[in-house]
Amino acid sequence: MPVVTSDDWLADTRASYDTVAVSYADQLRDAIAGDPYLRAALAVFADQVRAAGGGPVADVGCGPGHVTAHLQGLGVDAFGIDLSPGMIDVARRARPDLRFEVGSMTDLPLRDASVAGLLAWWSLIHIPDDEVPTVLAHFHRVLRPGGPLQLGFHVGDTSRVKTEGYGGHPMAVHVHRRRPDEVAAWLRDAGFEIEAHWLCGPDEQVPQALLFARRPA
Repeated sequence: MPVVTSDDWLADTRASYDTVAVSYADQLRDAIAGDPYLRAALAVFADQVRAAGGGPVADVGCGPGHVTAHLQGLGVDAFGIDLSPGMIDVARRARPDLRFEVGSMTDLPLRDASVAGLLAWWSLIHIPDDEVPTVLAHFHRVLRPGGPLQLGFHVGDTSRVKTEGYGGHPMAVHVHRRRPDEVAAWLRDAGFEIEAHWLCGPDEQVPQALLFARRPA
C-alpha cells in the first residue's frame, strides 16, 4: 500500500463521506432507536453534562446529525462538527434548528475550555495512530475542567481501506480498529481520567467499545 500523507487521508475521508452522505443518513436513521445500549450511553453522557453544570456540547464527527439531535432531545445543548460538507448539508436540512459546522478534529475550530462535554462516536476510527495524540490534545483543550468525554470505536488490531459502502458508493477511507486499553492509554497521556469502559457485541466479528472519560476539574 502506498504511503498516505496527512493531506491525502483527510481529503480522501472528506470526499468519501461527501459521496455517501445521503445514503449514510438513510441507513443510520434508526440506529439509536434500535439499540438500547447506545441510548443508555447517551443518557449517561447527558446526565454527566448536567452534573458538571451544563453548557454547549460538541458532537465531533457528527455525520448527518442523528446523535446530535438525540442529545438535544435529552435536554443537552448539542451542536455538531464534521469534516464532510456533504454530511453537514444533510444534517442542516434534517434539523435546521440545530447548529452544525464543517471542521476537522485534527484542528478543532473551538475556543479553549468552551464546551461542557464532547462526544466522538466512530469518528476517531479514521484518524491514523500518529495523529491521535493531536486530536486528543484538542479534545482536552476545548473541554472545560470537569467536562465529560465519550468515545465510540471499533475493537480490534487491524486497519484497512474501505473502498465501498452505504449503498455501494465508492469510498477511499482508512478504518482503524483499536483495543480499549490502547485508547485508554492515549487518553491518560492527553490528561484525561478514565471512568468507564463498555464493550458492546463481544461475540460479534467486530465488537464496539465506548470509553467514558473526563478532563479533571
